Amino acid sequence: MTFVRPGELRHAEWAEIDLENAEWKIPAGKMKMRATHVIPLSRQAVELLRELEPLTGRGRYVFTSLRTGERPMSENTVLAALRRLGYAKEEMTGHGFRGMASTVLHEQGWPTDVIERQSAHLEGNKVKAAYNHAQHLPERRKMMQAWADYLDGLKAGGEIIPIRRTAGI
Repeated sequence: MTFVRPGELRHAEWAEIDLENAEWKIPAGKMKMRATHVIPLSRQAVELLRELEPLTGRGRYVFTSLRTGERPMSENTVLAALRRLGYAKEEMTGHGFRGMASTVLHEQGWPTDVIERQSAHLEGNKVKAAYNHAQHLPERRKMMQAWADYLDGLKAGGEIIPIRRTAGI
């Protein structure tokens, strides 16, 4: 639901999560590009985190190791789960969810700048990057809720109606 990098997900800490404001703030030191990254959380993501909180909420990490709550889950945990679900390594990886989200959201008409900022990608144009520090948080909040709703539709097996960006969104 957040399409963060697998390492960012594994190292998520409860102290970074603000369920009341539906945000996850990953500190700069944990990010590939060394900039703090704010992730708007959908209603569904907040619900899942609230369900998980009684299990790991007293510790540091949101997703703990199976062996100890003092460490994050292993980097192989997501890959092992995908393999148990029947996905071959050529079909899907933990990182593959990021590409899938980007592709679908682009096809649905969401602006590239909004998708790229959600993915924590920096602007490739050095001049534009020097002047444009936009976070696009209002648009990203809408997009992340639309993304979670889209995923719910896939899970339910119902007819998926593409969400198109309209004026005012």
